[in-house]
Amino acid sequence: MNRKPFLLSLMLMLGVAAGSAAAAEQHFPGETEGNYIVHNFRFEDGQTLPELRLHYTTLGHLKRDAEGHATNAILILHGTGGTGHQFFSPQFADVLFRPGGLLDPAKYYIILPDDIGHGKSSKPSDGLRAHFPHYDYADMVRAEHILVTKALGVDHLRVVMGTSMGCMHSFMWGERYPDAMDGLLPLACEPVPIAGRNRLWREMILNGIRNDPAYDHGNYKHEPEMALRLAADMLRIAVSAPIQDQILMPTAAAADAYLRSYLAGELSKLDANDLYYQVASSHGYNPEPDLGKIKARLIWINSADDFINPPDLGIPQREIKRIPHGTYVLIPASDKTHGHSTHTWAAVWQGWLAKLLAETAH
Repeated sequence: MNRKPFLLSLMLMLGVAAGSAAAAEQHFPGETEGNYIVHNFRFEDGQTLPELRLHYTTLGHLKRDAEGHATNAILILHGTGGTGHQFFSPQFADVLFRPGGLLDPAKYYIILPDDIGHGKSSKPSDGLRAHFPHYDYADMVRAEHILVTKALGVDHLRVVMGTSMGCMHSFMWGERYPDAMDGLLPLACEPVPIAGRNRLWREMILNGIRNDPAYDHGNYKHEPEMALRLAADMLRIAVSAPIQDQILMPTAAAADAYLRSYLAGELSKLDANDLYYQVASSHGYNPEPDLGKIKARLIWINSADDFINPPDLGIPQREIKRIPHGTYVLIPASDKTHGHSTHTWAAVWQGWLAKLLAETAH
């Protein structure tokens, strides 16, 4: 058992926000980073931002057919609190981006955006703080589409795939841009409004931040520590994996030591405004009514030990029937799965990615 990933940060576990130091130092064929500025970006609620910065990383080189259409672009969307660089973590990159891997950059053009409010894209902590526009998933998906089409000139995608929040964005891509991709691989989410326990833990985080006097309506001089402690605790439970956690923390002393180390690391990194906006952005999510509009071949993958998307509710078994070319896969819990974070352990599910690529090959 490789325990190293359990010692990474909270956002690595929820959205896999950053790889290990070794992974961060890797360089892939054609690796490029850039920023695209969208002028006067109008959000769904009518607010505007004079300049919206969209940061991205690409790997490989774009290929086009004789008519000039893109043929090898893969869009990979990150989770809440993550960035495009989260996919440089060894459990993802060393499996998929390696020479001969399923997403070898020598063959594919990989697009890794930082969503609005995340990474090096525009976010509250840049300076506007609580005056930053309150973005939601619809804003984020539209910005992703602008980045792909206008900044990178990609008119068609081989596959759109995403983890956690990126999984939810994948369903939205399939509905909003049904002719834009051949395949969809949503990992670790459900295409229904966020309710029940999933809504509760998110609202607990938001209430904890908002009601901490030190938050001061987002105008804090120092990070509101009690609010962030609560948020870090809730997020850690949300990404917990019972089997893995028992292996990692087999005694009371080990669990206590882990928690102390974990919290110290998180409190040194989190920004309350950024986190508040990231969690709140899911409020309007609801692709359920339009699932029948998805034309692409879709393989939807969840794991049985996912706290955020528990299989007991039977939601995927019901909703997959509405997607014309959809397949639902539930990975049984084992010492190979990692709860919600199974979405980034590519060795567990790469066979389904291989199937999707084969079934959508031209």
